[in-house]
Amino acid sequence: MGDIISISAPLTEREVRKLRAGDNVLINGIVYTARDAAHKRMIEMIKKGEELPVNLNGQIIYYVGPAPAKPGYASGPAGPTTSGRMDSYTIPLLEIGLKGMIGKGSRSHEVIEAMKKYGAVYFGAVGGAAALIARSIKKVEVVAFEDLGTEAIHRFYVENFPAVVVIDSEGNNLYEIEPFKYRRI
Repeated sequence: MGDIISISAPLTEREVRKLRAGDNVLINGIVYTARDAAHKRMIEMIKKGEELPVNLNGQIIYYVGPAPAKPGYASGPAGPTTSGRMDSYTIPLLEIGLKGMIGKGSRSHEVIEAMKKYGAVYFGAVGGAAALIARSIKKVEVVAFEDLGTEAIHRFYVENFPAVVVIDSEGNNLYEIEPFKYRRI
């Protein structure tokens, strides 16, 4: 296991371009949440020329709908959802400066090409570790689309949020690289 890299959001393109597939990171700072319904609304707003409710330049979106918090916690379990469901909405967000995405599962070829072009990174969070991940979330605010409930856009303040760089800004992809290490010859 390599070194753990501490990063702070928002991210610069320079910071993103230093990260490599397989890097273990601890994310600190602001992370926004958005799932399918929020993504759809943001894309509709972009198409209409409207200003988004949050400035995504340099930001990270976590594909999650957090569960209600228990007393003493900022968030309830907050495990990642399948990222591929956001692929049809992702490229316009990368074009306006989104630098990171957190989720689980693979991404489309088109999204990976756009990540390379715009200097973005895809982080994997561990599915099944929702309660553990919630410990890294220190503050939660709903910032847009409150009517969507758990699918509203939330602003998380995170400390040492554990993730792995799954796809880096050069297109290196752990889902393609790692299986070869364990293939029998």
